[in-house]
Amino acid sequence: MASNNEYQTPFNSRYCTEEMKQLFSPRNRFSTWRRLWTWLAEAEKELGLAGISDQALAEMQSHIIIRDEEFALIEVEEKRRRHDVMAHVHGFGLAAPSAAGIIHLGATSCYVTDNADLIFLRDGLDLLLPKLATVIKKLSDFARKYRDQACLGYTHGQPAALTTVGKRTCLWIQDLLMDLRNIERSRSDLRFRGVKGATGTQGTFLSLFRGDHSKVEELDELVTKKAGFESVFTISSQTYSRKIDLDVCNSLGSFGATCERIFTDIRHSAMMKEIEEPFETDQIGSSAMAFKRNPMRSERGCALGRKLQNLPMDAMATYAHQWFERTLDDSAIRRISIPESFLCADALMLLLDNVMSGLVVYPAVIERRIAQELPFMATENIIMALSEVGVSRQEAHEEIRVLSHQAAAAVKMEGKDNDLLDRIRKQEFFKPIIGQLDQLLEPKSFYGRAPQQVDKFTGPGGEVESALAKYEDVIRKGGRVDLNV
Repeated sequence: MASNNEYQTPFNSRYCTEEMKQLFSPRNRFSTWRRLWTWLAEAEKELGLAGISDQALAEMQSHIIIRDEEFALIEVEEKRRRHDVMAHVHGFGLAAPSAAGIIHLGATSCYVTDNADLIFLRDGLDLLLPKLATVIKKLSDFARKYRDQACLGYTHGQPAALTTVGKRTCLWIQDLLMDLRNIERSRSDLRFRGVKGATGTQGTFLSLFRGDHSKVEELDELVTKKAGFESVFTISSQTYSRKIDLDVCNSLGSFGATCERIFTDIRHSAMMKEIEEPFETDQIGSSAMAFKRNPMRSERGCALGRKLQNLPMDAMATYAHQWFERTLDDSAIRRISIPESFLCADALMLLLDNVMSGLVVYPAVIERRIAQELPFMATENIIMALSEVGVSRQEAHEEIRVLSHQAAAAVKMEGKDNDLLDRIRKQEFFKPIIGQLDQLLEPKSFYGRAPQQVDKFTGPGGEVESALAKYEDVIRKGGRVDLNV
């Protein structure tokens, strides 16, 4: 049954990887519960707890993966008991009858629900981090390729001093490096809830081991190791602190904001026909306007980025509204918001990879737009050049001011090209520096150290290389993610 093998996301399932959908699928969730129950029983037996037979453990181990036909039986039991964990205890007991009496021994529901969620958080972040590193590497290569491709900078939505396509790309990379660091920290901070009992005091386990505190601590450590965690929370209530969910979702939400920012820049660039996302040979941009090349991937990226950056509010409100050791109003919302955060982030990783693998730059269009604005930007250079040959700076400023306004009026009122340079060449006043005009308008003289900044940032020993060092192998094995999206 497909519904048991993958999380049913409201947006088209092809936007996410199968591995992420399977991570949050019903089959994986409930199989993880069974795995946790098996680890608990194994550890209790290893520490000398009586009544757990080898046969019981063998049956549990052989029935960890929940089968399709078991879902229906468990659903009936859950409707009867109104308790999902106990319904699954019952179902696991039917599959492993020799273990029916010792499944969940000493535990509370959150032993399986919370520890499973921590496993999903860990594994989900482990899936996302290499994808983000791969995107950063591809953008870094793109930035180096266009390190000295001049383009107009924009402040306040208006043309400003020149930058380069590569330098602008580094702005995106820098933000993604912050996301990489934030997600890595969230991952490294994760710990296991372990075996803590109904209110986090481990009282039931202390009773099982007849007051032996060291055995209880050993049990906690054993199960933690079996789950693949390096450390366990010393302090918990019935649940692990919901601030953990908030921390993880905040790092993913921040990434969502970065995605909307980047995709918005690409959409603006596409609007000006300077840069475009990949566009397939047979792709249709509009059902009505056949000529359209709509940036649909970037538009989707903005939508998903906006969704992802708002999901941390669910985690924040859930954490803030918890009472004492636990209230159940955290359960339903977390079963939606946590998977959605990871699936949304996964979809954005794929979109970023796909778009950045095929981003198209149109230098001729970029240079034409520069030509429309550069004469105005060069006026200060022209004034300085005149001053160097003895012309009054104030007189030069006035001559340039008058001609600039005339040229601007021709552009705005008559729709003409910027002809400021032609006007300058016709004036005797500027004759002393006419031979320098081409040099004074060389784009390279207007973008400062942009190429050198790209080199330092993305090159050997730079910030990008240092951040991606641990991901070298996975990046080397990777390539363009071919999305039919």
